[in-house]
Amino acid sequence: MTENCIFCKIIKGQIPCTKVYEDADVFVFLDINPINKGHTLVVPKHHSENLYTIPEKDLLACVKTCKKVAIALKEAVKAEGVNIGMNNDGAAGQAVFHSHFHVIPRFSHDGLKHWPGKKYEGKEAEEIAQKLKGSLL
Repeated sequence: MTENCIFCKIIKGQIPCTKVYEDADVFVFLDINPINKGHTLVVPKHHSENLYTIPEKDLLACVKTCKKVAIALKEAVKAEGVNIGMNNDGAAGQAVFHSHFHVIPRFSHDGLKHWPGKKYEGKEAEEIAQKLKGSLL
């Protein structure tokens, strides 16, 4: 736990939340500023900053819990679909630097748009793929 982390404080009960699930590894609560009603956060109890630093054990526990929450959430709010996302770093929209997953119920007419696609030019795709392959070895 980190002393100044809002999610660590929520897990410890120092800040109120609307908790929906908890086990030995994860803590799940409703987002206070939901994209759609039922927007839920799945948070590892052990503090880590993001996807790059989360221990594999905590990552696996979160992903398994995301599946449970998505199934339950779809039924609870009669959602037509569910988005699961994780923002990593400020440029990607991460506002709280404690690893967490968003489980967001979706509806055909909720007014939200999906990300627009961008085309690769020339040999960009091959160049980027080569760089990725080199980094993954």
